[in-house]
Amino acid sequence: MSGIDDCLRQAMAIPGAIGASVVDYTTGLALAWAGRAPTDDPGAAAAGTADVINAAMTRAPFASTRPGDAAEDVIISTRGGYHLLRLISTGFDSRLLLYVWLDRTDGNLAVARHRVRVLADDLVSA
Repeated sequence: MSGIDDCLRQAMAIPGAIGASVVDYTTGLALAWAGRAPTDDPGAAAAGTADVINAAMTRAPFASTRPGDAAEDVIISTRGGYHLLRLISTGFDSRLLLYVWLDRTDGNLAVARHRVRVLADDLVSA
């Protein structure tokens, strides 16, 4: 699990990061967590992120736009922060996502989005 632990450590180093987790979006379970959860309950936050990803992948109007075109991430903006949900693509069973909660004042969405993409890609190659 050192790959996941290192990924979360680096996610928490993103300026403005409040919390981060790796979630199995088919079950809604957090495999690992760092920092805080929006509801102060990492399990509930993981289940919520799984619901959002499943809705985006199956019920959204863009879910089947073009062959080979698939969702990569979902960004939710709130008055106080950003919630970045990045799907982790693997060659065998892509059912994980990296979730980072970012403070809106202290964070930079563009920088965080780039860093989360790199972390998700590195997690697969680790």
